[in-house]
Amino acid sequence: MNAHPGWPAVLTDGDVTLRPYTRADAAAWVEVRLANEAWLSPWEPDPPGRWQDVHTVRAFRYVYRDLKRSAADGSTMPWAVCWQGTFVGQLTIGNIVRRAFCSGYAGYWIDHRHAGKGITPTALALAVDHAFGRGGLHRVEVNIRPENKPSRRVVEKLGFREESYHHRYLYIAGGWRDHLGYALTTEDVAADGGLLARLHRNRSDRPTS
Repeated sequence: MNAHPGWPAVLTDGDVTLRPYTRADAAAWVEVRLANEAWLSPWEPDPPGRWQDVHTVRAFRYVYRDLKRSAADGSTMPWAVCWQGTFVGQLTIGNIVRRAFCSGYAGYWIDHRHAGKGITPTALALAVDHAFGRGGLHRVEVNIRPENKPSRRVVEKLGFREESYHHRYLYIAGGWRDHLGYALTTEDVAADGGLLARLHRNRSDRPTS
Protein backbone atom coordinates (compact mmCIF):
# COMPACT_ATOMS: atom_id res chain seq x y z
CA MET A 1 0.00 0.00 0.00
CA ASN A 2 1.22 3.51 -0.78
CA ALA A 3 2.09 5.75 2.16
CA HIS A 4 -0.98 7.81 1.37
CA PRO A 5 -3.54 6.22 -0.96
CA GLY A 6 -5.87 8.74 -2.54
CA TRP A 7 -3.61 11.74 -2.07
CA PRO A 8 -3.30 14.32 -3.53
CA ALA A 9 -6.92 14.85 -4.49
CA VAL A 10 -9.18 17.61 -5.75
CA LEU A 11 -12.85 17.17 -4.78
CA THR A 12 -15.73 19.25 -6.13
CA ASP A 13 -19.47 19.53 -5.67
CA GLY A 14 -21.19 22.54 -7.20
CA ASP A 15 -19.53 25.74 -5.97
CA VAL A 16 -17.46 23.93 -3.32
CA THR A 17 -13.97 22.63 -4.09
CA LEU A 18 -11.42 20.97 -1.84
CA ARG A 19 -7.84 21.06 -3.12
CA PRO A 20 -4.33 20.78 -1.71
CA TYR A 21 -2.76 24.03 -0.54
CA THR A 22 -0.23 25.78 -2.76
CA ARG A 23 2.40 28.41 -1.98
CA ALA A 24 0.21 30.92 -3.80
CA ASP A 25 -2.44 30.63 -1.06
CA ALA A 26 -0.33 32.63 1.39
CA ALA A 27 -1.96 36.05 0.95
CA ALA A 28 -5.50 34.68 0.94
CA TRP A 29 -4.81 32.52 4.03
CA VAL A 30 -3.41 35.50 5.94
CA GLU A 31 -6.34 37.75 5.02
CA VAL A 32 -8.98 35.19 5.97
CA ARG A 33 -7.31 34.14 9.21
CA LEU A 34 -6.81 37.74 10.36
CA ALA A 35 -10.44 38.57 9.55
CA ASN A 36 -11.69 35.63 11.64
CA GLU A 37 -9.88 35.93 14.97
CA ALA A 38 -13.08 36.51 16.98
CA TRP A 39 -14.90 33.79 15.03
CA LEU A 40 -12.23 31.08 15.33
CA SER A 41 -10.19 31.71 18.49
CA PRO A 42 -12.85 30.37 20.94
CA TRP A 43 -12.71 26.95 19.23
CA GLU A 44 -9.07 26.46 18.21
CA PRO A 45 -6.06 25.53 20.36
CA ASP A 46 -4.23 28.60 21.60
CA PRO A 47 -1.63 29.82 19.08
CA PRO A 48 2.01 30.16 20.19
CA GLY A 49 1.83 33.96 20.23
CA ARG A 50 -0.46 36.83 19.28
CA TRP A 51 -2.98 36.03 16.54
CA GLN A 52 -1.50 38.76 14.32
CA ASP A 53 2.02 37.39 14.74
CA VAL A 54 1.19 33.79 13.85
CA HIS A 55 -0.90 34.66 10.80
CA THR A 56 1.61 36.15 8.42
CA VAL A 57 2.98 35.11 5.04
CA ARG A 58 6.04 33.77 6.81
CA ALA A 59 3.85 31.77 9.22
CA PHE A 60 1.91 30.35 6.28
CA ARG A 61 5.14 29.00 4.80
CA TYR A 62 5.66 26.94 7.97
CA VAL A 63 2.03 25.78 7.94
CA TYR A 64 2.30 24.85 4.28
CA ARG A 65 5.54 22.96 4.82
CA ASP A 66 4.14 21.01 7.77
CA LEU A 67 0.92 20.12 5.95
CA LYS A 68 2.83 19.03 2.88
CA ARG A 69 5.13 16.84 4.97
CA SER A 70 2.31 15.20 6.91
CA ALA A 71 0.39 14.62 3.68
CA ALA A 72 3.43 12.98 2.14
CA ASP A 73 3.94 10.63 5.09
CA GLY A 74 0.31 9.52 5.06
CA SER A 75 -0.83 10.97 8.38
CA THR A 76 -2.96 13.83 7.02
CA MET A 77 -5.24 14.84 4.17
CA PRO A 78 -5.20 18.66 4.29
CA TRP A 79 -7.46 20.62 1.94
CA ALA A 80 -7.99 24.28 1.21
CA VAL A 81 -11.74 24.86 0.97
CA CYS A 82 -12.84 27.12 -1.89
CA TRP A 83 -16.21 28.64 -2.75
CA GLN A 84 -16.61 29.61 -6.40
CA GLY A 85 -12.83 29.53 -6.67
CA THR A 86 -12.21 31.75 -3.62
CA PHE A 87 -10.30 30.44 -0.61
CA VAL A 88 -12.68 30.37 2.38
CA GLY A 89 -11.34 27.80 4.85
CA GLN A 90 -9.65 24.53 5.59
CA LEU A 91 -10.67 20.92 6.16
CA THR A 92 -8.20 18.33 7.36
CA ILE A 93 -8.45 14.64 8.09
CA GLY A 94 -5.48 14.10 10.37
CA ASN A 95 -3.99 11.70 12.89
CA ILE A 96 -4.53 8.94 10.34
CA VAL A 97 -3.67 5.48 11.61
CA ARG A 98 -3.90 2.51 9.27
CA ARG A 99 -3.63 -1.27 9.66
CA ALA A 100 -6.30 -2.58 12.05
CA PHE A 101 -7.54 0.94 12.99
CA CYS A 102 -7.89 2.70 9.59
CA SER A 103 -9.20 5.86 11.20
CA GLY A 104 -8.66 9.62 11.18
CA TYR A 105 -9.94 12.82 12.81
CA ALA A 106 -11.66 15.57 10.80
CA GLY A 107 -11.22 19.23 11.66
CA TYR A 108 -12.47 22.26 9.77
CA TRP A 109 -12.94 26.01 9.85
CA ILE A 110 -14.73 28.46 7.55
CA ASP A 111 -14.57 32.21 6.96
CA HIS A 112 -17.46 33.78 8.89
CA ARG A 113 -18.28 35.87 5.81
CA HIS A 114 -19.22 32.66 4.00
CA ALA A 115 -21.00 30.88 6.85
CA GLY A 116 -24.57 29.77 6.25
CA LYS A 117 -24.05 28.78 2.60
CA GLY A 118 -23.81 25.06 3.26
CA ILE A 119 -20.10 25.03 2.44
CA THR A 120 -18.91 23.15 5.52
CA PRO A 121 -21.38 20.23 5.33
CA THR A 122 -20.59 19.81 1.64
CA ALA A 123 -16.84 19.97 2.26
CA LEU A 124 -17.02 17.46 5.10
CA ALA A 125 -19.19 15.08 3.06
CA LEU A 126 -16.75 15.28 0.13
CA ALA A 127 -13.78 14.61 2.39
CA VAL A 128 -15.37 11.71 4.26
CA ASP A 129 -16.52 10.02 1.05
CA HIS A 130 -13.00 10.34 -0.33
CA ALA A 131 -11.47 9.06 2.91
CA PHE A 132 -13.77 6.02 2.88
CA GLY A 133 -13.13 5.42 -0.82
CA ARG A 134 -9.72 6.09 -2.33
CA GLY A 135 -8.35 7.09 1.07
CA GLY A 136 -8.87 3.60 2.45
CA LEU A 137 -10.22 4.60 5.88
CA HIS A 138 -12.95 2.81 7.81
CA ARG A 139 -13.78 5.46 10.41
CA VAL A 140 -13.71 9.27 10.71
CA GLU A 141 -14.10 11.07 14.02
CA VAL A 142 -14.86 14.71 14.86
CA ASN A 143 -14.39 16.27 18.30
CA ILE A 144 -16.27 19.49 19.07
CA ARG A 145 -16.72 21.68 22.13
CA PRO A 146 -20.29 21.33 23.47
CA GLU A 147 -20.74 25.10 23.20
CA ASN A 148 -19.91 25.14 19.49
CA LYS A 149 -23.47 24.69 18.25
CA PRO A 150 -22.81 25.64 14.57
CA SER A 151 -20.12 22.96 14.26
CA ARG A 152 -22.28 20.40 16.04
CA ARG A 153 -25.12 21.14 13.61
CA VAL A 154 -22.79 20.32 10.72
CA VAL A 155 -21.98 16.81 11.92
CA GLU A 156 -25.48 16.12 13.19
CA LYS A 157 -26.94 17.18 9.83
CA LEU A 158 -24.67 14.62 8.17
CA GLY A 159 -25.68 11.86 10.55
CA PHE A 160 -22.49 11.56 12.60
CA ARG A 161 -23.10 9.51 15.71
CA GLU A 162 -22.41 11.14 19.10
CA GLU A 163 -20.31 8.57 20.94
CA SER A 164 -18.39 10.12 23.81
CA TYR A 165 -17.71 13.01 26.13
CA HIS A 166 -14.03 13.93 26.49
CA HIS A 167 -13.32 15.79 29.73
CA ARG A 168 -10.66 18.52 29.55
CA TYR A 169 -9.68 17.33 26.08
CA LEU A 170 -7.84 20.30 24.52
CA TYR A 171 -6.26 23.50 25.80
CA ILE A 172 -8.29 26.29 24.18
CA ALA A 173 -8.90 29.93 25.11
CA GLY A 174 -6.83 29.69 28.28
CA GLY A 175 -8.20 26.44 29.70
CA TRP A 176 -8.71 22.71 29.24
CA ARG A 177 -12.01 22.33 27.39
CA ASP A 178 -14.42 19.41 27.21
CA HIS A 179 -15.35 17.99 23.81
CA LEU A 180 -18.07 15.79 22.37
CA GLY A 181 -16.91 12.91 20.19
CA TYR A 182 -18.77 12.13 16.97
CA ALA A 183 -17.96 9.39 14.44
CA LEU A 184 -18.97 7.65 11.23
CA THR A 185 -17.85 4.38 9.69
CA THR A 186 -18.14 3.13 6.15
CA GLU A 187 -21.05 0.92 7.19
CA ASP A 188 -22.97 3.99 8.39
CA VAL A 189 -23.13 5.54 4.93
CA ALA A 190 -23.03 2.52 2.61
CA ALA A 191 -26.81 2.26 2.27
CA ASP A 192 -27.04 5.93 1.26
CA GLY A 193 -24.41 5.65 -1.46
CA GLY A 194 -22.07 7.91 0.50
CA LEU A 195 -22.27 10.95 2.73
CA LEU A 196 -22.60 13.49 -0.09
CA ALA A 197 -25.54 11.56 -1.54
CA ARG A 198 -27.15 11.57 1.92
CA LEU A 199 -26.64 15.34 2.19
CA HIS A 200 -28.17 16.00 -1.23
CA ARG A 201 -31.10 13.75 -0.42
CA ASN A 202 -31.75 15.55 2.85
CA ARG A 203 -31.61 18.93 1.12
CA SER A 204 -34.04 17.83 -1.59
CA ASP A 205 -36.45 16.57 1.09
CA ARG A 206 -36.69 19.98 2.78
CA PRO A 207 -40.02 21.80 2.48
CA THR A 208 -39.88 24.56 -0.14
CA SER A 209 -42.23 26.89 1.73
